[in-house]
Amino acid sequence: MHIFFSPARWIGPLLTVFLGAVWCSSVWAQFRVEVTGVGLTQLPILVTPFKGEAQSPQKLSSIIQANLSRTGQFKSLPTGSLVFDEMSRPDWSVLRPTSAEAMMAGSVTRLADGRFDVRARLWDVVKGQEKADFKDTVSAADLRLSAHRLSDWAYQQLTGTPGVFTSRISYVTKAGGRYSLWVADSDGEGARSAINSPEPIISPSWSPTGTHLAYVSFENRKPVVYVHELATGQRREVANFKGSNSAPAWAPDGRSIVATLSRDGGSQLWRVALQGGEPQRLTSGSINTEPVFSADGQSLFFVSDRGGNPQIYKMPAQGGPAQRVTFSGNYNISPALSPDGRWLAYISRTGGGFKLHLMELASGQVTALTDTSADERPSFAPNSRLLVYATQQGGESLMTTTLDGRVKARLAGQSGDLREPHWGPVRP
Repeated sequence: MHIFFSPARWIGPLLTVFLGAVWCSSVWAQFRVEVTGVGLTQLPILVTPFKGEAQSPQKLSSIIQANLSRTGQFKSLPTGSLVFDEMSRPDWSVLRPTSAEAMMAGSVTRLADGRFDVRARLWDVVKGQEKADFKDTVSAADLRLSAHRLSDWAYQQLTGTPGVFTSRISYVTKAGGRYSLWVADSDGEGARSAINSPEPIISPSWSPTGTHLAYVSFENRKPVVYVHELATGQRREVANFKGSNSAPAWAPDGRSIVATLSRDGGSQLWRVALQGGEPQRLTSGSINTEPVFSADGQSLFFVSDRGGNPQIYKMPAQGGPAQRVTFSGNYNISPALSPDGRWLAYISRTGGGFKLHLMELASGQVTALTDTSADERPSFAPNSRLLVYATQQGGESLMTTTLDGRVKARLAGQSGDLREPHWGPVRP
């Protein structure tokens, strides 16, 4: 079989050999956020320590600061000896010399029933007036989620764009001969194992509702596509046909997936209805794989070698004539589409290495976002403002980057290996 996929996406007989050679033995169940780079324009903001957070299981102000910094749109200022909560009346003459344009302060209070009352207020320092307030009541286990909600609220208030901090990411690790599919918060913390297997797991893909993950498992000694329900842990086979079943992509309506099947020989795209029935073949001829839907569900982008080398193509979601999308470089794979329909991210082989690139679809302009050489599987944040991808940078790393490549955050543990990140939708 002719293989042209990026390392973590390979299918067929070479996959098990490859994975056995590159996967390391330790797991990153928790991450450390390291933000590097400076955005072109950053709003200076003060996020003061929340009243009562010293006795709280989570330091909400630190989580909020890290979230906002990772976007590249905010500059977190040192708070020094400032002490505020949501009931404070700020002294603007003291705050304006700090260069802050916004300030957030709040409190976290343990209630009699063991839950926590979380409150915050946002001020416009330049105008010297209150901007908005926030209230949440959560269990101790959901304090991090509350901090992410607070971050989303502040981001929306200050940028006019929805935040993505309450979303989740999935990824795969291998440790001690076992593979694990993990689900973590958008900052990489709070990781929980969804699936464990002695055989490889690849290609996790979030459902549009964020309630299910599709993935490929080799537990039956061949690639089979499963759908896993996160709330119950139940799963079922959705593509176990003769030959290889791989690279699942959810349709925006959540009723079907498009996967790469070799049931009739060769690797082709097929639409598989989740309620069952005969799959619908969408392509023929050359190798066609790695499908991804446009946000409106009208188009499919995919990788094909029909021109001699792997390139990204676009066709109607029901099949039909395809048009080539990538022309810069002779080896382009792993397409990811931004939810707003404006951007295409992909991996391009450059000088023997694999680098993350971004194309503006309207103009066709392409930008290389990284200076690393082993990038793989980009995935957009739900608001189209950030990308997550895996790379090798001082070891295996999970990274986020702004779309201009200026600000990157490394979500990394002390050691280990991880692959196949995918960014899920925002939780309600």
